[in-house]
Amino acid sequence: MNSPSYQSFGRTVPATREVYELAAATRMLMSGSAGPGALLAYGNGRSYGDSCQNRAGAIVDMRPRNKILSFNAETGLLEAEAGALLADIIAFAAPHGFFPAVVPGTQFVTLGGAVANDVHGKNHHRRGSFGCHVERLTLLRSAGRTHVCSPSENASLFRATVGGMGLTGIILTVTMRLMRVASLDITETVRPFANLQEYFDLAEATDRDNEYAVAWIDQLAGGKNAGRGLLLAGNHAQFGARTADRAPAKLSVPFQPPVTVLNRPFLRLFNSAYRWRRGRAGESLSSYRTFFFPLDGVRDWNRLYGPNGLYQHQSVLPEEAAHKAVPELLEAARRSGQGSFLTVLKRFGGQRSPGLMSFARKGYTLTLDFPNRGAATLALLAELDRITIGAGGAVNPYKDARMSEVTFAASFPDWAQLESMRDPAFMSDFWMRTVGRLKSGRMAQAAE
Repeated sequence: MNSPSYQSFGRTVPATREVYELAAATRMLMSGSAGPGALLAYGNGRSYGDSCQNRAGAIVDMRPRNKILSFNAETGLLEAEAGALLADIIAFAAPHGFFPAVVPGTQFVTLGGAVANDVHGKNHHRRGSFGCHVERLTLLRSAGRTHVCSPSENASLFRATVGGMGLTGIILTVTMRLMRVASLDITETVRPFANLQEYFDLAEATDRDNEYAVAWIDQLAGGKNAGRGLLLAGNHAQFGARTADRAPAKLSVPFQPPVTVLNRPFLRLFNSAYRWRRGRAGESLSSYRTFFFPLDGVRDWNRLYGPNGLYQHQSVLPEEAAHKAVPELLEAARRSGQGSFLTVLKRFGGQRSPGLMSFARKGYTLTLDFPNRGAATLALLAELDRITIGAGGAVNPYKDARMSEVTFAASFPDWAQLESMRDPAFMSDFWMRTVGRLKSGRMAQAAE
């Protein structure tokens, strides 16, 4: 079946037009008719770049495979098909007093996508990344063989699949361990900070005392106000909601504006309003949807960036280097004249992921997003890459649509190990763009 609608969330790269159902892909794999790079599993399209695209082949729509298969209400062990959304898992588990140990900034990601990208949340300092809570998965590879993978069974394949961006095969089912919570609601504490040094002084103690912590940065503020923001921390409330709110979003962006509305004057007004509304220090009760997934409350919010889409840049920086590099990244964005609608700073803990290619690692992670203004935006992103790599950091591949192969190799020096485990029938535009060039460069050097 053909469809033009299977885009990435950033909408800066063309969508894959050839789309298969899982049954058709399985027949191709069993018959041996799936040629090199023919397939790539596709979740709910919430990756920002081209890691979920395979324009030289086809994608496999996993969303129809969305059943919850089993659940142990005593241990919180849940098994589900890879197409199940985190929203479905939250709604199912909440009445039993459980919640996913790690959730990203949207609940509308598939379970398979969360594993393939080894997503992280606001509590990495306590729980690590999503893969830390995966007990087992089943994986469909070439020849139609299904492999059961865990830290103790097919361990190398498990390690390559967690964070492997779908390149080791199609994740069919995932068994994960949820965490017990008193309620879904969050007791949230807001603490304004005047500059980045004040944030860094607060971050470690805030992480020690709270399950969740994240900072919002006023990216456009310069001079004596540079680096100001709000530190938002939270814990599950002792008394609160035990059922999920499944009501649809009340707000939406019903059509695509002809240009981005997220220009600097708008962003200055938005930042001022946000600081005024949220900036009063103190404690309050917040719903889980408001705390974890604020942008899910506006359907199709990515349309606000205009017809050319958006680029997101997420970096992770070693703890000591971050004190110098984070201000440099923010200053580079200000100097370029481009504004980031959502600028988020978080602290990652030292818990290592079981995944070979996990992005989250000890240090600080900064996320910025920009309307796509062509060459000027690409030049800014390349400068952000330069600062990040120079500080010993890494750039997030599943948020990316344009990083160079050099930046990727510096961010993920173990890329060749994943390439050795990659199923030859699977490929993505991201992997072709980065590793394809790296391998071509190696072949050229060998030929000299």
